[in-house]
Amino acid sequence: MLGSRGHHLGIALGFVLFFGPAGPAVAQSAPEPNDYADPETWLCLPGRDDACALDLTTTAVHADGSLEVEEWAAHPDAPVDCFYVYPTVSNDPTPNSDMRPGPGEMGVVRVQLARFASKCRTYAPMYRQTSLAGLRARLAGNPMGDDPDLAYSDVAGAWSHYLEHYNHGRGVVLIGHSQGTTMLTRLIANEIDGKPAQARLVSAFLIGNNVEVPQGGHVGGAFDHVPLCRSADEVGCVVTYMTFRSTLPPAQSFFGRGSRSGMVAGCTNPAALEGGGAELDAYFGGGAFGGDQDGWTDTGEVETEFVRTPGLVRAECVERDGYSYLEVVVQADPGDPRADDIPGDLVIAGQPSPVWGLHLIDVGLAMGDLLDLVDRQTAAYLDR
Repeated sequence: MLGSRGHHLGIALGFVLFFGPAGPAVAQSAPEPNDYADPETWLCLPGRDDACALDLTTTAVHADGSLEVEEWAAHPDAPVDCFYVYPTVSNDPTPNSDMRPGPGEMGVVRVQLARFASKCRTYAPMYRQTSLAGLRARLAGNPMGDDPDLAYSDVAGAWSHYLEHYNHGRGVVLIGHSQGTTMLTRLIANEIDGKPAQARLVSAFLIGNNVEVPQGGHVGGAFDHVPLCRSADEVGCVVTYMTFRSTLPPAQSFFGRGSRSGMVAGCTNPAALEGGGAELDAYFGGGAFGGDQDGWTDTGEVETEFVRTPGLVRAECVERDGYSYLEVVVQADPGDPRADDIPGDLVIAGQPSPVWGLHLIDVGLAMGDLLDLVDRQTAAYLDR
């Protein structure tokens, strides 16, 4: 049952990877910059009935099959902000998306950002990203002329507007996945690393794409001054990882390898930043992004859109065959009534793809741990 839901998830999301520029873009007139003073250019703004204003009530499915409904509410006086850049989800037919949100943009905010509203004020700009059509054309060797610089200029413009008009000196957590991580990595390098804005950085969750560090080091690759996080009470640092099953190593993957000599892809386990393995506080669900919720247990019916699975998933950062990544183990017990597998593989020709791993659910696999980190790092930031 859960295997079929994983297949549904892969089809629903398509590819959400972004590698960065593949070559010169097709020459074209420079588009007008977005006006981020216009509320319509934002998917999420605090206090608004928008893509982040959701019912995120969740059912915890325990190992004994018992079900526990967990209520959820946004924090009306959150002490810090979250600035989020979403992955490649646009179904626009053009190589770069337009600024009108579609099901992809609305859906990914639902599963990757909205739950953070219990910890922070959420800001999510629209941007003219490389679309799924543009990405597929690249992968097929027939680029359509997508413009990563256009996407970045939008993100940088939104960030500048946020700092000037919304931030008011507050701490901020940056959150990105896949193409969003590419955009935020560039933004940190250009606008934050070693600059005054670094003082406002609570942390950066740069998930699902490579953030380079020197072999054996924690700073000095992608950034000169912003390190990888090594404890839950450290601030101004980066949490980064890419997930693969222990049974499906990342052979030929796009993720998990450094692009320069002496560099590796950073990996930080959000459930154990000091190192080692730990159980992940995983959340699954969210309509097309998580499939239905049948099959989690035979002892009752899950009636919420989201499911939490305490103790089911464990993970540890590993280095293997030149790759560094967060290795995920499903702690199945065939003797208990809870499901023995999780959805999330991108399935191609009926088989889980070793190239993509669990890319589709990178964020959800550690959602509870990331929320806890916002709490810990916010407290440390405010106590400085």
